Amino acid sequence: MAKLKDDKLISVDIWRHLVNFWAIVLYVLILADFFTRNGLVDFLGPISSIYIAVLAVYSTQKEFERWHDYNIGRHPGEVYVFVWTVLIIILLALEVIYRHVYKLPGEVFMTYIVVIGILAITKRSKSSYLSKKRK
Repeated sequence: MAKLKDDKLISVDIWRHLVNFWAIVLYVLILADFFTRNGLVDFLGPISSIYIAVLAVYSTQKEFERWHDYNIGRHPGEVYVFVWTVLIIILLALEVIYRHVYKLPGEVFMTYIVVIGILAITKRSKSSYLSKKRK
């Protein structure tokens, strides 16, 4: 929890927990989709959309709090990008190996691209904030 200047408490924790929850749900669904030979591909779009929306809200809230000098703690987004990168590499390898049985869904690629984009934006925002704070 972060303490605001007017002594009101707000929680970024709920958004972080929601991101973690939906990330795990999505990772499990992606792996299950592989094992069912694209049998769950219809669920990837909606679940990916929920994950992306929750991640966007969480990231935006963290940046808002940073720019208003609230203590937001340290929760590096690089972990998500690392996990996504490993997952994509594994799935691409599996697609090559099982090319006639499994096709990597486009929703997975799109989600990966959005996660990278959100990280890039938040990194740039943090860099700008630190630069402004030094002046």
